[in-house]
Amino acid sequence: MDKKKPGPILTEEVLLGEYRAVYRYVLTLCRDPAQAQDITQETFLKAMKAAGKFQGGSSLYTWLCTIARNQWLNQCRKTNRETEFPDQSIPDGSPPLEERLADKDASRAIHRVLHQLKEPHKEVFTLRVFGELPFGEISALFGRTESWARVTYHRARKMIVEQLRKEGML
Repeated sequence: MDKKKPGPILTEEVLLGEYRAVYRYVLTLCRDPAQAQDITQETFLKAMKAAGKFQGGSSLYTWLCTIARNQWLNQCRKTNRETEFPDQSIPDGSPPLEERLADKDASRAIHRVLHQLKEPHKEVFTLRVFGELPFGEISALFGRTESWARVTYHRARKMIVEQLRKEGML
């Protein structure tokens, strides 16, 4: 007989301990505080209903972010709009990222190039740079390997740098 090992017990208190972190993640996706609040609330309602299904194969945060990401994607499909990502800079080249962020022209150029990327490059890059997620959590969100997340991120970064160099911005 093959019995599944029961996952950790998820109480409402344990789940809500991750609320702020999940909200910040959702905010990086949708860039709208009200929408992020709605999606986060829906995420936690779903998580509380499905708490018995959590097996502990990933961190609680990763599991909740996966639910949140699916909620956001569903909402995007319903409104039939393209996904957009925050205006930021890339952590490559000279001058350092902090200085490039201060330069509005460079920041706009990076933002424009980022919007030209196709998925999953755009989202992986955003999760890594703006969401500050480790590759392990990014891979879990996509149901892929950590190597896949690393390669996808580095390819996205390379595409951004190449396009900026072509335009004379780097």
